[in-house]
Amino acid sequence: MKITKAPYYKHIGKEAEVFEHAYQNKLPLLLKGPTGTGKSRFIEYMAYKLGKSLITVACHEETSATDLIGRYIIKGAETVWQDGPLTKAVKEGAIIYLDEIAEARPDIIVAVHSLTDYRRVLYIDKLGIEVMAAESFMLVASFNPGYQKGFKELKPSTRQRFVSLSFSYPEEKTEREIIVNESGVDETTAKKLINIGNKIRNLTELGLTETVSTRLLVDAGKLIQTGLPKRLAVKAAVVEPLTDDDDTLEALTDLANLMI
Repeated sequence: MKITKAPYYKHIGKEAEVFEHAYQNKLPLLLKGPTGTGKSRFIEYMAYKLGKSLITVACHEETSATDLIGRYIIKGAETVWQDGPLTKAVKEGAIIYLDEIAEARPDIIVAVHSLTDYRRVLYIDKLGIEVMAAESFMLVASFNPGYQKGFKELKPSTRQRFVSLSFSYPEEKTEREIIVNESGVDETTAKKLINIGNKIRNLTELGLTETVSTRLLVDAGKLIQTGLPKRLAVKAAVVEPLTDDDDTLEALTDLANLMI
């Protein structure tokens, strides 16, 4: 996919500079950080900035190497080979983004190993061939260490094949600017949303699997901007996505209602 319109992205640090140098040096890149901290938007922004096509694969527990590399399919009376997204990216010189790579099956890691070192080659066992990556090919993956801890981890040997960038929740001024720009709400409302977000982020005793992301705050802002009452917007966009536990929902709802 060629991105023809510049995505909005607010620089947090030197992440764009690191990305550009990784691209120039043909190094794979790993983005680490919680859900909703701008990793996917950053990749879209960089693909646009570099003028490169972007292929995104949302990895999950059923994602296999075959899904990435390709498979034989029946077409009419023939059986033909169909390239997967990774093979297409390798041949076309696109940027491929494997979102939440640790969620995928282990054979995914094996499949990309030869693309993450000096070889830059993809082995297609079913065809008995190897495909050299085009000059402009780049492999980018994301990983949420906090969520995966104790469940699925990337092996150190795999992590060390990547240049890495850490993403986290931006400082208040930056997060306020993002919410205002993305949702259209005024700065006062944006600040109240951030206060709610920060309060919940600090409630570690609740044991939430995920906490309030900037994305959730932007979603709440969008609902408010189109006329949904503030408390209802926060409950629907911020509180409800965090938990299904009734007691926790009630506690978070009461907290949010006091703050907006």
